[in-house]
Amino acid sequence: MFGASALTPPWGLRFPDCPSLTLCAPLRGQGWLVQGNRARPLRVGEAAVVRGTEPFVFADTATPRATRDVTCGGPLGDLSGDTVLMVGAYEAKGEVARRLVRLLPPLLVVADAEDCTPMRDYLTAQLAPGRPGRQIVLDRLLDWLLVCTLRDWFDQPGVTLPGWYAALGDDAVGPALRAIHDEPSRPWTLASLAAVAGVSRSTLARRFTDLVGEPPLAYLTSWRMALAADMLADPAATVASVARRVGYSDAFGFSSAFKRTYGTSPSAYRRGAAPADHAEAAGSR
Repeated sequence: MFGASALTPPWGLRFPDCPSLTLCAPLRGQGWLVQGNRARPLRVGEAAVVRGTEPFVFADTATPRATRDVTCGGPLGDLSGDTVLMVGAYEAKGEVARRLVRLLPPLLVVADAEDCTPMRDYLTAQLAPGRPGRQIVLDRLLDWLLVCTLRDWFDQPGVTLPGWYAALGDDAVGPALRAIHDEPSRPWTLASLAAVAGVSRSTLARRFTDLVGEPPLAYLTSWRMALAADMLADPAATVASVARRVGYSDAFGFSSAFKRTYGTSPSAYRRGAAPADHAEAAGSR
């Protein structure tokens, strides 16, 4: 969902129906992001990501007196106000997406890197009405801004990085991780992953465990199970077809691995019978 609002003081926008992630970026002017008893200024050249479904407010003061409810996805309308706020709402569905969302604080604000300014200016120019394909261009640029914002936040000093994120930049572990992500159905062994990484099996096993927090084949299994959990949401997918797509030749072996990870069978998981705490257990990997 995408939306933009032109604002002239006094103003306050309340977002009551938040999805998993909401990206806010002033294109002109500035304001305050208020969530509960927390207030944070937000200026041009900064982008904020709000995590979770708790309502929040963007206003011209840190203590807004009156607000109006808004949602993303409406018409862009007139953008000639003193402050222009661009908002993108993202629903992070599925186990793979939740692995990332659980790592984020309730609110994060990141200043643009120097190379982001031209792209943000280009994004602003795309708000002009009447151009063919405008919505497609805006959606993709918004995705780009979200990825840049999250990446820059992870790169800040003092931020605790998840093992897999830090390991992606490692000369030995990075190639093995990317191979697992790109081809989860391949019959990977420690030897074949070590060959991709260009190191010995013992070196990969030791370094992978040190950086990621678990051995390569254990990570492979947890990644396959996260993908499988998302695939099971498709009513047309059978347990056998999901098993094949994540590298299992038979449904029995897949079902056993899935139950060890989520505490329930794939069929029961699909029916919504998974334990309520399965997400936290999977997300800690």
